[in-house]
Amino acid sequence: MENSHLVRYINDHLAGSVTAIELLDRLIEEPPDAADREFLPMLRNEIEADQQVLKQLLNEVESSENLVRKAAGWLAEKAIGLKLRWDDPDNDGFRLFEALELLALGIWGKRALWRALATLSPMPPAIQRLDLEGLQQRADGQHAAVERRRLLAAREAFSESGAGRR
Repeated sequence: MENSHLVRYINDHLAGSVTAIELLDRLIEEPPDAADREFLPMLRNEIEADQQVLKQLLNEVESSENLVRKAAGWLAEKAIGLKLRWDDPDNDGFRLFEALELLALGIWGKRALWRALATLSPMPPAIQRLDLEGLQQRADGQHAAVERRRLLAAREAFSESGAGRR
């Protein structure tokens, strides 16, 4: 039997993953520096793997992706992209800093999802099959990596020269 609140919650996180992947695609398209050439695609692949977990979970609770929420996630990234370009039209590093901050927040939210699912009692079989501890650890690793890069981007974006990595 479908729990409508749980399905909405999972769909909200699925929409967030759409936003994150779109944002990462945008960052990957911009000429990244050497460190980001490996980091950004790796992060994207991991977030896409987490997205697949959410899709499978929805399938197992006999529900489907909410296309309106998914579209909202896509639209949110388009608005974010406009805001980032508005804030840093010359792409002097502030855009990267803000994008990484958004990703860090989203990853922290995803970690909260895995933690919330771990508290369910009784736990639905579809959730019992998940490696929630492993998913939390992956989110911790993603957050730590993004946070390291975000802090470097902050230093670049807020340097006296006002010019960042590009």
